[in-house]
Amino acid sequence: MPGGEGPATISKGLKFALDFGPLIIFFAAFMLLKDGTYTILGRDYSGFVVATALFIPLIAVSTLILWRLTGRLAPMQIATLVLVTVFGGLSVWLNDPRFFKMKPTLIYLLFAALLGFGLWRGKPWLQLVMDEALPMTHEGWMILTKRLVLMFLGLAVANELVWRTMSDQAWVNFKTFGLTALLIAFFMTQSGLIARYGADKDGEDKGDKGGL
Repeated sequence: MPGGEGPATISKGLKFALDFGPLIIFFAAFMLLKDGTYTILGRDYSGFVVATALFIPLIAVSTLILWRLTGRLAPMQIATLVLVTVFGGLSVWLNDPRFFKMKPTLIYLLFAALLGFGLWRGKPWLQLVMDEALPMTHEGWMILTKRLVLMFLGLAVANELVWRTMSDQAWVNFKTFGLTALLIAFFMTQSGLIARYGADKDGEDKGDKGGL
């Protein structure tokens, strides 16, 4: 809890609901509303924009609940909330879904830039938020961070290609399932790196570290 003695933990099911619940509801709302036009306060909105307007307060509430329960937020969660609010709000205000579709691109470019800057300084900042879950040596974190920078850049390019060349339905499917699946697949493929460069909590190497 904020102001308490330290971060609290919550169940995996509750955390999943708070992290992905708003996205799932956005997907469901889009599927229900996508074929209609809705007049609100004298303006006509597409189902995509109405679903976006619903998504913004949902992610704000879920992020607030997560913070209240655990006493902390990851940098990615904070940046996501800010960009969803700004670009989702622009889409609703200007009645233009393109701003919301650009949001994932900007998120991935932002994290690629931040992690890349840390690498340039010789500091794998990814370690600051994941070291407890994945204890590794400094060299291991440098390699994983380099790979994740490339992954973020690839996701940014993929998002641009999908929203600029495909339908709203294709982009919503890609955002809801594709981006998440790609990130999960990325970390699954890093199991060899994690095992090779793993370290105990005190930082002691667990195995041979020769080469990449």
